Formats: sequence, C-alpha cells, structure tokens
Amino acid sequence: MLSGDDKNKTGKVLEILTEKNRAIVEGINIITKHQKPSAGKPEGGIKKVEAGLQLMLVDPSSGEPTRTGRKLNAKGKLQRYSKKSGEFIK
Repeated sequence: MLSGDDKNKTGKVLEILTEKNRAIVEGINIITKHQKPSAGKPEGGIKKVEAGLQLMLVDPSSGEPTRTGRKLNAKGKLQRYSKKSGEFIK
C-alpha cells in the first residue's frame, strides 16, 4: 500500500476482484467485521478480515512502486514495463 496504516507493506495476493478493480492481499488492510448470530452461525462475534484495495506493481530494479505501460518486446509481443526504469515486468 502507498498510504494508511499498512504503508510500505507487501504481501501475497489472495484474490483479484476485476469488477471492482481491487485485490485482496494476505495480512494487509485488515478490517473488523461484526457478525450477528444466526441459524447458520449461532456463535456470531467479531472477525478480522482482509478488505480489498488498489495495487501498484513494484519496479524490478529499485523495488519501489511504479506506474506501468505496455510496449513491444524483442519477440514482438506486448509486455508490461516500468515507467520509472523502462524495464520489462515479468
């Protein structure tokens, strides 16, 4: 993340939500969810859950967040590249 409580943290992407342009990352952007007891879950209670957030890719050379673009690589295929350094992102 670039700002907030989890600034400068990285983690493993668990799920991509393409319709909302968000992703769920392990251990980042934790929210507290209150759940009422019901017939299916009689215990109810308070749960800590990861919430969705917007992501930026990391520049392969500097390790900092970067914007990306697309251009043709040596094989003639479109590939993402870092706008900071100009290197291709795998």
